[in-house]
Amino acid sequence: MTQEKFSNHQAKITALQEEVINEIQQTPQEYLPSLLQIIRLFRESVTLKSAEESFRQGWEEAMTDNTFPISELWDDIDAE
Repeated sequence: MTQEKFSNHQAKITALQEEVINEIQQTPQEYLPSLLQIIRLFRESVTLKSAEESFRQGWEEAMTDNTFPISELWDDIDAE
């Protein structure tokens, strides 16, 4: 990435951050705890788990028999 593209990218990020901050500042105080919870849940839902964490979860599910039979894995998938 060239320095110019990097600078433009950083400027866009900064502009977006300013928009988010502006929206937060316009939110009434009594709604801030709920907004914080929404933001955290959103971040957690879009952030990928590490490979180690994903493996650990899968291993725990396999060891506790919290799995689905292979024959059911494709149920309700509309593939043609």
